[in-house]
Amino acid sequence: MATNDTSAPSKQASSNQVPVTPAPIAASPVKEPEVNKIFRLAMKLEASDVHLKVNCPPMMRIKGDITRMEMAPISAQQMENLLIPLLEPKKRKILEDEGGVDYSYVIGQDECRFRVSLFRQRGRLSLVARRVNNFIPSFKTLGLPDVIERLCKFSEGLVVVAGVTGSGKSTSIAAMLDYVAEQEPLHILTCEDPIEFTFDDKKAYFNQREIGLDCIDWHKALKDAVRQDPDVILVGELRDVETFEAAVHAAETGHLVFGTIHAASSGTTINRILDLFPPEKHNAIRQALANNLKAVIAQKLVKGLKKGRVPTNEIMIVNPTIRKLIIEGEDSKIPDAIRIGYQEGMQDFTESLRVLVERGDIDKTTALEYAPNPEQLKMAFKGIRVAAPGIL
Repeated sequence: MATNDTSAPSKQASSNQVPVTPAPIAASPVKEPEVNKIFRLAMKLEASDVHLKVNCPPMMRIKGDITRMEMAPISAQQMENLLIPLLEPKKRKILEDEGGVDYSYVIGQDECRFRVSLFRQRGRLSLVARRVNNFIPSFKTLGLPDVIERLCKFSEGLVVVAGVTGSGKSTSIAAMLDYVAEQEPLHILTCEDPIEFTFDDKKAYFNQREIGLDCIDWHKALKDAVRQDPDVILVGELRDVETFEAAVHAAETGHLVFGTIHAASSGTTINRILDLFPPEKHNAIRQALANNLKAVIAQKLVKGLKKGRVPTNEIMIVNPTIRKLIIEGEDSKIPDAIRIGYQEGMQDFTESLRVLVERGDIDKTTALEYAPNPEQLKMAFKGIRVAAPGIL
């Protein structure tokens, strides 16, 4: 990704440069904002992200790599003219007061939706926008493990989808909620900042609240949530003490709660949550997790053979063994417990990568590149399952 404030490509970005000439864009019966030409090109090229920076041409992440478009660099004034008029007054004030604002941006009649982060760096505007599909894919389309279907059927508790930025967490959790909506006549309430996927009512019906648009802040949204008779609640991101405590409270009071978190694995998810709190509260938080956490789905995206990128997943289901490890602070033993829990539907990244290679979704070289333990994966390719050491 380019970081220098010049029009010359950085050494790293230039290594990924692929000439892309934008195709002529069909005239729309309604005149669209000029910036839509860039967004529509991202749709055409199936880019996952759009990056706009002063003195650089538009850039897009295509199949995992930042690609510079064969377009003129954008000046500081052009950036202001492209982006500021699109902001409603409230969002403009947030940008002015806080230096950055997040919002969703819709192309045409909901043809495509982008999750936008507009911010200032070195005094100039920059934009990064994630393309969100305007349809919600199924588990099978995404290539998610079959066991995830079972994780949607808890009557209460907390299910967390973990992953770094750009790992497909939002898409996977949308597929889970859409599946829940097909199964039972429930009320599903989402609290998001901003709303990414828009859901259609099925057997279940949805209410979707966007922070800053439908309610003033997270505190108000989550305080209201338990009074709105939901069966299922989506907390967009477990980002701080407030959102985590609200999610746990909702789970304790008989709701099924879904949330996302920035963490790389199940074990680091526990540590990430603990890091939100002072050390003297860690024992209480561990007890709350042991009582309410039902599963953690950790996800990464890897380069695929049939599709640009495919998910690889670690699945941790909280059984008595894992509950005991959480309470006793033995997080380092969680990977062993996941391997032991294979018959219960758990899997580690090694097993997930093995399955993806076996299905022909990725090649062995890619699998070994992403494997936490390449030697263990090589043994798995030979049909040898590494026995976990005794942890009980």
